[in-house]
This record gives sequence, structure tokens and C-alpha cells, in this order.
Amino acid sequence: MEDGIRVGQLLVATPQLDDPNFRRSVVLVVEHDIEGGTLGVVLNRPTEVPVDRVLPPWAELVTGPSVVFQGGPVALDNALALARLPGEGEPLGWRALDGGSEVARVGLVDLDAPPGLLAPELLQLRVFAGYSGWSAGQLHEEIEEGAWYVVPAEAGDVFAGDPARLWREVLRRQGGDLAFVSTFPDDPTLN
Repeated sequence: MEDGIRVGQLLVATPQLDDPNFRRSVVLVVEHDIEGGTLGVVLNRPTEVPVDRVLPPWAELVTGPSVVFQGGPVALDNALALARLPGEGEPLGWRALDGGSEVARVGLVDLDAPPGLLAPELLQLRVFAGYSGWSAGQLHEEIEEGAWYVVPAEAGDVFAGDPARLWREVLRRQGGDLAFVSTFPDDPTLN
């Protein structure tokens, strides 16, 4: 059974999604199994915690802003990292997401590995506290209810220099109705 959700896609919160954990969020799907559920990370929730406070060995390799991002409401005391590498190899300490071609060289980093293993290969790196998770079928139901737009990701989305603008930028580049949605005010009652 196919549900249309794929690793490497973005889940973009619709304006109707008012859950504070996901309001105006952009989530990268990093794992998906129809029977096992879905795991993703929110790309546009930087915290004020510098990476060097929680993972000093990785701090100098992080793509700015060099803070920890809140990847979602689940397991906030655990960190995961995404990195973009050039070429075609799969060095120790890095596992490709196996998403679409735009994010083919984005993968998960083993933060227990010595940073020096990946340092020469890294193009970009971002650290996330926690993740977003959905049980089997839950995300599909939320999409059907109109909570999420499912759109293609670009590698630059994962490492956006201005995360506050990511929600609007991703919607705008889709064109049509989604480009129009990108203009919705933060508080529709003020419109």
C-alpha cells in the first residue's frame, strides 16, 4: 500500500495547523515506513543554545546559525545531526537519507563518531535536539485532514541561513495556490 510519503520530502504546515510544536513548521522526512511510522526533523526552529555548549567537538563544523535546532517535540534530550557531503561515497559516521535527487547527499551523522572522520568531507552540518514522530498511518491521516502540504525538498532547505523565512520560501517556490498561501499573515484575524 502506497501513502505518497517519501524520505527526503518536506512536510509544510498548513495555516490551519495551530499545534505550537508545528505551527508554520517545515519538516524534513528522514525515515518512513508505512507499518513502522515516520520520523522527521523541524528545519526552522533554531534555539538559543549554542552547539558548543552541548556538542563542543562538532561546534566548529556547524553551518550557521551555529545553534541547536529543535527537531520536534519528541526526545528533546537527544541530538541528531544532518550533513551534506559532496561526491558519491558514504564515509564512516554518515548515512545517506536515500531521498530524492535534491537531497541525495544529505544524511544522518553519527555524533558518537570522531568529528575528524567527517570534517574533510562536510559541506554543511546542522544539529537538532529531538525529532518529530508519527505512528503508522498517523501522518497520512494528518495530511488527509489538511494539516500538511507534502512538497519536494532542496538540499539548501536543510541548512537555510534564515530559518525564519523557510516556511514562506518553500511555499512560494511551489507556485500556484501554495505560493498564495505563503502570503498568509501570521495571525489571520489581523487580515
